[in-house]
Amino acid sequence: MANYSLVLFKNKKKKKIINKFITAEKAHSFYKKLIKESDDVIFDVQIESGKLTSYELGIVHMSSEQKEPVYLTDELGRFLKVKLDEKGMTLILISPYKKSESIYDLQTKKKIFVDEFIKKYLKGIGIKMVYSLNNKIVVQDDEKFSLFTLKSEEESIRFIECVSSHFHKIKRGDCLFVKDSSTPQKKYLYSLLESNGFDKKILYRKFTSLPQ
Repeated sequence: MANYSLVLFKNKKKKKIINKFITAEKAHSFYKKLIKESDDVIFDVQIESGKLTSYELGIVHMSSEQKEPVYLTDELGRFLKVKLDEKGMTLILISPYKKSESIYDLQTKKKIFVDEFIKKYLKGIGIKMVYSLNNKIVVQDDEKFSLFTLKSEEESIRFIECVSSHFHKIKRGDCLFVKDSSTPQKKYLYSLLESNGFDKKILYRKFTSLPQ
């Protein structure tokens, strides 16, 4: 019988049980693995259905009702008290968890994650330019252009910041990131992308509902 569960929390509420374990040792081992993977996420989910969203990963012991709260350290270093309201469960440990966010690849008409984006579109020699344009990301590799859609202008800028920080961290200098295009620069990009076959209506759009 499983005594311990790894639980994913969304906005402080239980979303789903990821896995179950008989022993605390195995639960802690898998928990550490997932938290390490979370720490390596470059671009994480922060907005869902237009609302700010946060995730936590916790170890829950299937036992009597929790009496003492567990404390969670947020991104500002503050201690937040966490206590389960559900009967028969005791929260043992909980940490912030970064869930990978996807972007929409207009070339393939599919969602992709940032690791695939980097591997497929930012590979090879030579300088690549990466721009934010409304709720889009534009990659220019020599005379080839690729276009990607995010949920909003703010998310496209955050994407640029996250990937740029990652490149700085790994000391990779073959990409130039531009997140605050001036009006003349935007007009130039619009004209350039239209001449390369991209739909004007898509380029000017600032928000989108990505396929679920």
